[in-house]
Amino acid sequence: MSSPPTRYLVFFQYWGTKYSGVMKTLSDQPVLGVQNHLEQAAQRLRPVAPVKFFISSRTDTGVHALCNAAHFDIQRAAGKPPFPESVLVSALNYHLKTEPICILSAYRVSGNFHARFSALSRTYIYRLVTGCSHHSEIPVFERDLCWALSEDHLNVPAMQEAASLLLGTHDFSTFRSVSTDMPFKSPLKTLDRAEIRPSSGFMSHHYEYRGLQFWELEFKSRSFLYRQVRRMVGALVAVGRGRLAPYHIKELLEIRDPLAYPLSTMAPAAGLFLKSVEYAEADVETEDNAAK
Repeated sequence: MSSPPTRYLVFFQYWGTKYSGVMKTLSDQPVLGVQNHLEQAAQRLRPVAPVKFFISSRTDTGVHALCNAAHFDIQRAAGKPPFPESVLVSALNYHLKTEPICILSAYRVSGNFHARFSALSRTYIYRLVTGCSHHSEIPVFERDLCWALSEDHLNVPAMQEAASLLLGTHDFSTFRSVSTDMPFKSPLKTLDRAEIRPSSGFMSHHYEYRGLQFWELEFKSRSFLYRQVRRMVGALVAVGRGRLAPYHIKELLEIRDPLAYPLSTMAPAAGLFLKSVEYAEADVETEDNAAK
């Protein structure tokens, strides 16, 4: 007899440039997904049955995560108690030490908890830098971590006006890329936050003379469509460059057609970060956690 399986929610981060995305790929592929490495690490803990991670938020090749989430069940041999959360975090990180992946925390959760469907919201941040007239001007420590624009400045007030038009509940069909699951997903989404603010680069105070300016665009919603954030960012940057006007954003929403999205406008993957995934406190407050 084996011990009953225990379900855990884990929060984790990763540098997305190295991976095909967060989702699992076939093991014979030259580039694996983050999920491949998470499951390999879990198998090193000697579970009775194979461990499968259920990822909260899918990210593409090159997209990073400050904090993604997943749940999984792990079943130990008879007589062995469930892993304490802190032990599980340390053990998984030990087996992930060769990868730019880190388990941040773990919680025992109920058997009906689901990392994807139980999430209350997801927040993404997109990083821009202006003033890079040549690729060599991108700081070494910022490569693959931001979208470098050649313009010295953007019309940020116009971008903020355009971003406000995205807030609320809309049919975001124009702002999603065509995918195989498109017919099965509603394009209606509610965007709770769309902010644009100045930011700073890694140790940027040492090279301010180069005229680089970093920006962050932050978006919050319960869920997003495929590549919705990158397409929204691309359109807002087009407004900042003067190629689109704020009213064009409203028109794109009203058209509700992915093929109407302007060509070569979508923002690249490298600047996108999944910032956080939120859950109800009750979902992660099991008896064991509540007793702490």
